Amino acid sequence: MPLTVEQRSPLPMGELSDHTRAPGLSRVEAHGSRLLLTWDDDSQAPFPLIWLRDHCACPECRHPQTRERLYLPQEAPDEAVEVEVENGNLTVHWANGHLSHFDGGWLHQRRPGSLPSDAVPKRQPWEEGFSPVRVDHGDFTAGVAGERDWLTALLRDGLVLLEKGPLADEEVSRLAERIGPLRPTNFGARFDVRSKPNPNNAAYTAIALALHTDLPNWRQPPDIQLLYCLENGAEGGESIFADGFAAAECLRQSSPEAFRLLSETPIDFRFQDENHDLAWRAPVIALDEAGNVIEVRLNNWIRDSLRLPVETIDAWYAAYRHFWQRVHAPQHRLEFTLAPGEMVAFDNRRVLHGRNAFDPNSGRRHLQGTYLDLDMCESRLRVLARQA
Repeated sequence: MPLTVEQRSPLPMGELSDHTRAPGLSRVEAHGSRLLLTWDDDSQAPFPLIWLRDHCACPECRHPQTRERLYLPQEAPDEAVEVEVENGNLTVHWANGHLSHFDGGWLHQRRPGSLPSDAVPKRQPWEEGFSPVRVDHGDFTAGVAGERDWLTALLRDGLVLLEKGPLADEEVSRLAERIGPLRPTNFGARFDVRSKPNPNNAAYTAIALALHTDLPNWRQPPDIQLLYCLENGAEGGESIFADGFAAAECLRQSSPEAFRLLSETPIDFRFQDENHDLAWRAPVIALDEAGNVIEVRLNNWIRDSLRLPVETIDAWYAAYRHFWQRVHAPQHRLEFTLAPGEMVAFDNRRVLHGRNAFDPNSGRRHLQGTYLDLDMCESRLRVLARQA
């Protein structure tokens, strides 16, 4: 009969994530350089002795405060002279006298070849009729649930809205800092989006902004952008968004050669003003080793001179035009007006954004923005999941 959690006395393993709900061990068999472990649910897995020695969680092998590994696996491990299962957990006696204790549930979660569970959701492409999740500012700031819902939607859909927030200067910074440090760029850590004299970027004018991703001229463009609306009384200026990943997959299906060309051909992006000259070369569509789309770099006004072989230029422009049409197709596109007290957050390396032109003489339009790193958003969601 399987042991209850209390009966098997879960052991600390230098982890903050919970492992007490996993089954305990029922038996162990030694097979040369491996141990075959069997759990209360009859599942089995072999563990190499070298893996077990490397993962010992005693204070000699793992720092009790930082939880960082101290053991250095630079030499072949000593042989195990005795192994035993007690209260659902594993004890290994090593030949040099060292003793290792392993929680059975912790080992079950880490069976060789298994994938770790993660609170971070998989990205989901927008389908026709997609509507972004909306979270109240009060729910976001009140506790775990609202912030967790907001982060889950942001990481899954690439776009989420916060509403009913205060009309307070720097509120975007305060909200962002709940997640992690602001990501500075040549526009600063926090920036104001409004029409102003002598602009060094099209965003600081009243003209329409075609769909784009920010700062593709950086080696590492910002991941997450937050835009908080403080004023929006001007005529026009509706915000526009499109799912670049969904558009890229549509291009892959309809025009595979165009998709190949845009994903295999680096082009130049460049931003210049009196104080900066930031340039980088990368393809419009980036893929991982499995061929999955992981990034879109589309920003027509800071695309630099197209330095491609002459025999490739016509085909590249045709592919670029095809992708432009897919990005602007209605099934991939959203348009809405941000109200004062609303904040939109989106994945800048997936979701393209833009706006319609507005008349600065008809009223004031003022957004404040900042960037966050994707790693910090995922980290925060994992911490919230533990707290929940």
